[in-house]
Amino acid sequence: MADGAAQPGAELLAFELFREASAQPLAYGYGHGPRGLRELRAREFGRLAGTVYLDHAGATLFPESQLRSFTRDLLENVYGNPHSQSISSKLTQDTVEQVRYRVLAHFHASPEDYSVIFTAGSTAALKLVAEAFPWVSRGPGSSGSLFCYLTDSHTSVVGMRMVATARSVTSIPVRPEDMWSAEKRGAAASDPDCQLPHLFCYPAQSNFSGTRYPLSWIGEVTAGRMCPVSAPAPGRWFVLLDAASYASTSPLDLSVHQADFVSLSFYKIFGFPTGLGALLVHSRMAPLLRKTYFGGGTAAAYLAGEDFYIPRPSVAERFEDGTIPFLDVIALKHGFDALERLTGGMEHVQQHTFTLARYTYAALCSLRYPNGAPVVRIYSDSEFRSPEVQGPVINFNVLDASGNVVGYSQVEKMASLFNIQVRTGCFCNTGACQRHLGISDEMVKKHLQAGHVCGDDVDLVDGQPTGSVRISFGYMSTLEDAQAFLKFIIATRLRPQRSQPVPQAASGEAGTAPAESEAQSTVPATVPTTVHTTVHTTVHTTVPTTVPATATRTLQAPPEKAAAAPGGGLGPHVITNLFLYPIKSCAAFEVTQWPVGHQGLLYDRSWMVVNHNGVCLSQKQEPRLCLVQPRIDLQQRIMVVRAKGMEPIEVPLEENGEWVQICQSKVCADRVNTHYCGEKISSWLSRFLGRPCHLIKQSSDFQRNAKKSHGKGQTAGTPATLSLVNEAQYLLVNRSSVLELQQQLSASDESGREELFPMTELISRFRANIITSGASAFEEEKWEEISVGSLHFQVLGPCHRCQMICIDQQTGQRNQDVFQKLSESRERKVNFGVYLMHMSLDISSPCFLSVGSQVLPVLKENVECHDLPASEKHQNVVS
Repeated sequence: MADGAAQPGAELLAFELFREASAQPLAYGYGHGPRGLRELRAREFGRLAGTVYLDHAGATLFPESQLRSFTRDLLENVYGNPHSQSISSKLTQDTVEQVRYRVLAHFHASPEDYSVIFTAGSTAALKLVAEAFPWVSRGPGSSGSLFCYLTDSHTSVVGMRMVATARSVTSIPVRPEDMWSAEKRGAAASDPDCQLPHLFCYPAQSNFSGTRYPLSWIGEVTAGRMCPVSAPAPGRWFVLLDAASYASTSPLDLSVHQADFVSLSFYKIFGFPTGLGALLVHSRMAPLLRKTYFGGGTAAAYLAGEDFYIPRPSVAERFEDGTIPFLDVIALKHGFDALERLTGGMEHVQQHTFTLARYTYAALCSLRYPNGAPVVRIYSDSEFRSPEVQGPVINFNVLDASGNVVGYSQVEKMASLFNIQVRTGCFCNTGACQRHLGISDEMVKKHLQAGHVCGDDVDLVDGQPTGSVRISFGYMSTLEDAQAFLKFIIATRLRPQRSQPVPQAASGEAGTAPAESEAQSTVPATVPTTVHTTVHTTVHTTVPTTVPATATRTLQAPPEKAAAAPGGGLGPHVITNLFLYPIKSCAAFEVTQWPVGHQGLLYDRSWMVVNHNGVCLSQKQEPRLCLVQPRIDLQQRIMVVRAKGMEPIEVPLEENGEWVQICQSKVCADRVNTHYCGEKISSWLSRFLGRPCHLIKQSSDFQRNAKKSHGKGQTAGTPATLSLVNEAQYLLVNRSSVLELQQQLSASDESGREELFPMTELISRFRANIITSGASAFEEEKWEEISVGSLHFQVLGPCHRCQMICIDQQTGQRNQDVFQKLSESRERKVNFGVYLMHMSLDISSPCFLSVGSQVLPVLKENVECHDLPASEKHQNVVS
C-alpha cells in the first residue's frame, strides 16, 4: 500500500468528532482552550519539546515555576532542624505544620479527624500500617485477626502479608469479582460485641489498568454491611485505602469517604519531591496503633539504662522516627501552589486527563488490520465510561494481524525511536497482570524457571506475554501527545513509512548530526580502503613478544550476492572483517589483524563517555557518539580521537600522571572501577557533543567477571573477564544473515530503489567485532562453539537487539525500518548476531585474530546435520 493511502481501521480518530459524539461533556484544558494548554506546556515544561511522555502513573513531571518558587524559598529563608527551639528551627516547625494542614485541606479532611504522618513514600506508609496495626494472633479460643487485600494491588500492599504472617495473622487475597459479589450479597450478621480487629486494603485506582474501585466500599466495610470474605468473620473491620495512583489525577474527599488509613505518594501528584509520602490516620484508629521502635524526636522521655519510654502525644510526632526530610516537606507547599495555579484544582485535572484517555481508548479500539483483526488488546474493566470508574491509564498489548502478541519490550523499543516514553512489564502488580493476561500461578513459576524476573525484558515465554504496555496521562498532557502515540501505532502496525527518518527532538538539543561523515577520517565496515595496523613488540602484558611490525591490506568487500548463493554454494567459512570499538558507543575501528587479550580484542570498549553525573552515555541518549572516531596506535601507545570540525586529540593507552582520579561507574548493573582521562579530552568531547561529559577508562587492575555460565573449557576458578561491553567479550555477525535482512528491507521498499540499505551500512549498525562469511543465514544461532586457529570460543547465545540498530553509524540519524523488519521477520524477537566468550585462553604464545582466518563451528547437540549446508556437514561430524 502506498504511503498515506487510507484503509478501513487505519485512520486517526478526529478529536472534535469524538467529543461531539460523546453522550457526556468532555472537558479539555483548563479554561483557556487548546492554545492556553500549549502555552502552559511551552512555559512550564519546555524540556518536553520533541518528547511524548506517557508514564504519569509512574511519575508525573514538575513545572518549572514550582522548582523556581521552592528554590527562591530556600535562598531567602534559613530552615533549621525542627527538633530544636532556635529561630530557624521554629520556622521549620511552623512551616511543616502549615504543610500538614495543606495536605488535609487538599483531601477535604479536618485536623480533628485525621493526622498526617510523613513517610519515605507510599510503600513506607503501608509498611507502617502493617507494623503498627493492633493484630490479634491466632491461638487457643481465637481465630485471630484477618488481613484481606485486593489481588489488584501494588506489590507493597501484598508485601504486608509477611508482617501479618510473622504475627500469626491469616492473610486472604480477595479478587475484584469477589468484592463486586459482596456488594450484592451483603454481610452476614455477626456479634456486635466482638472487637477483634481485621484489616482490608484496596487501591482507589489500579496502577495496572486504571480501574477505579468504589470509594463506597470504605463505609460499607467499616459499617459491617459488606465483608471482604464470604465466611462469617466476627469482629471490627478497618480499611486501608491505597490512594497513591488515584490521588495523582483525581480529587479525594475524606469528609465523605473516611478510610481509617490512606497512603499517599507526593511525586505522583507533583513530580517533585521524590521519596516523600504520607500516611493519613483517622482519629478513631490512632489510639489503637502499636509501636515496636522509637527513634529521635518521638519520645517525650526515655531512659538509656532501663526499659522506660514515654511517647509523644500526637500521632505524627510518635511515628515520625528521626528527623523528617523537612526541606522536601516544605517543597510540597510549592507543589500545591503550582498545581492550583496552573489547573484550578484536581476536579479539572480529572476531567482533562479522562478526556484524553477516553479519546485514546476509542481510537485504539477502532484500529483494525485489513483482515479485520484488532491492532491492540486492551485490559480494562470499565470501557472508559466515566472518570468515576476509570482513571487516565490504558493498559494493552499490541497484536499482529494473526492475533499474536507482540512483546512489550519490542513495543517499548520502537516507541523510543519515536521519542515516546511508555511503561512496560507488570507494573509491580502481579495480581492484575495474572488476571488480565490469563497467567496462572503455575505459569508465573514456569516463567521464573525460564529466566524471567520482575522488571526484565523477557516479554514472551512460549509465545505467551509476561506483561503488557501502559500509557498514562498527567495534567500537562495534550491532545498532541495522544495523537503522536496513535500515529506511532498506525505507522508501525498499519502504514509503516519505509525509509523515513524518525522525528528527532525539537531544537534546543546540542549539535545537529552532519549530513555525511568525513570519508577520510573514518573506516566504515567493509568499505574498500587501506588500513594500517601497527603492532609494537611490547604492547601489553597480554600481547605476544613476537609479532609482525605491521599488518596492511586493502579491504575488499566480498561479493554480496555471492554470500549466500542458491544451492548452498556459500564459499569458504572465514572472517571477512574485524572491528573494535575503543570507546563504548563511539565509531568502529576496523583492522585486518589484532591482538587478543583476556577481555577480548585488545582495547575493545576500554573507554566510555559519561555525563556530568558519571552515568554512561550511549547512542540511545546521544546518537552523535557514532561520529566520534577513535583509532589505536599500538606503536605510539596512544589513541587518536577525531570528529568532524574538531582537531584530532591524543589519549594515552594506559594510566599516567594525569589520570589521578579513580571513580566508580556502572555498566549493565555491574560496578566498575575507572580512571578519569583528564580535562583535555573531556572538554573536547563536551564541545563536540554540546553537553558536559567526561572520558573514563576501566582500571587495568580491576577485574569485571562475566555473569554468563562457564564454557566447557572454562573452570569455575577462572571466570571470564569483561571490558566495558554489555554482555560478552565478542559479538559475531554472519554476512548471510545481513544479506537476508537487506533483501527483506529491499522487498519492503516501495520507492523502486534497488538497494535501500547498502550492505556495509547495515553491517555497521550491528556493531559486531567479527564478521564472517560462508554460513547460511542465521546458522550462527545453532552453534555451540567455534574455533579460529588456536583460539576457541563458546557461543553464549543470540544478541537481543535494542533501538541502537536504528542509528545510521555514518550520520547519527535514526530510522526505524531495520528494527521493525527484524521484529516482523524473526518471530517478534529482535535477535541478531551471537555472543562469544573465550574458552581456556592461553596467552603465553602469540594470540591474534586475522581477516581471512578459517572459522570452524561446532553445532549444538540438538541440531541435526541436515539443517546445515552440505559444505558444513563433514566438519560438524569430525568435531
